[in-house]
Amino acid sequence: MPEGPELHLASLYVNKMCDGMVFGGTVIKSEVSKCPEVAFTCDSYRITATSRGKEVKLTLTPMKSDDDGNRRSKGGQADQHMDIVFRFGMSGYFRFTSEEEVPKHAHLRFYTKEKPRRVLSFVDTRRFGSWQPNGTWQPDRGPCIMFEYKSFRENVLSHLSDRAFDRPICEVLLNQKYFNGIGNYLRAEILYRLNIPPFVCARDVLEGLQLEDEFENGKAKKKAIKREAGDVLRLSHTVPLEVVNLGGKGYDPEKMDYSAFEAWLRCYYVDGMKSVRDHNGRTMWFKGDPGPMAPKVVSKRRKAEKTQEETQQSETKSTARRKKSNSVEPAAGKHLGL
Repeated sequence: MPEGPELHLASLYVNKMCDGMVFGGTVIKSEVSKCPEVAFTCDSYRITATSRGKEVKLTLTPMKSDDDGNRRSKGGQADQHMDIVFRFGMSGYFRFTSEEEVPKHAHLRFYTKEKPRRVLSFVDTRRFGSWQPNGTWQPDRGPCIMFEYKSFRENVLSHLSDRAFDRPICEVLLNQKYFNGIGNYLRAEILYRLNIPPFVCARDVLEGLQLEDEFENGKAKKKAIKREAGDVLRLSHTVPLEVVNLGGKGYDPEKMDYSAFEAWLRCYYVDGMKSVRDHNGRTMWFKGDPGPMAPKVVSKRRKAEKTQEETQQSETKSTARRKKSNSVEPAAGKHLGL
């Protein structure tokens, strides 16, 4: 599914495409969507977006239209802004098109006032995504790994006594209460770079870290380099930002070009890596020994056979995906943590 970097790139995409655009009328929901109606009707309004971890917030702001700076509203029309919080599920993304080119699975649509009209759509092929009108960031999600780094770090290190940290580090990295924005491909890349077996106790990995990141503040000394090199929290912050810095090559609904992203991957779905399903059924990619807490449901021989089979399947899917790249929906590919 889309992870923190993809959600942030989606917000940047909305802000770029909607810059200077004036929207108007009613927000339209598709008939098949089970998400709530968006009761917002306004003659003229703007759209901006922000992201936090695995959520994106669209803000619909009515435009001021009279000389004294007060909003002029008609009966039934919004005179206050509305926040709509989106969660992308397995395949959500935004797209800005002409009215004739609206994607098939556009489940929420915002129309411009210009003629011919254009449309900002929330597209979700699998319909696992959701939105909440007048919504707020989910309170059970921790600070954003990318843009609230200090708070994120404090939140983790101040709760190491929580039973959640009894679990393997690879599974804790998917716990959005502490790692808001990390998903399947990011956890593989982070642990691979640190050479940490995925199935070791999370508390053992984290308890030696300091509250203040010396590297982040430019205070690191040579003697601290070895300790900080194994800082899972720091890489949970910096590795996602590398994906963001790929720009449209990581999230581009227009071009659907993921070649730069695939070249960036070092572990996830990479030839020669191993894979095993964690205790939650999510496939973990890694190199070397999985660690003492690895699932023991099947024999080592069956694990080896299964790993080989999954690798072959991933290669086959990757080849097929490249051949049919024009038919793949943005943000729905294997690189998004499916």
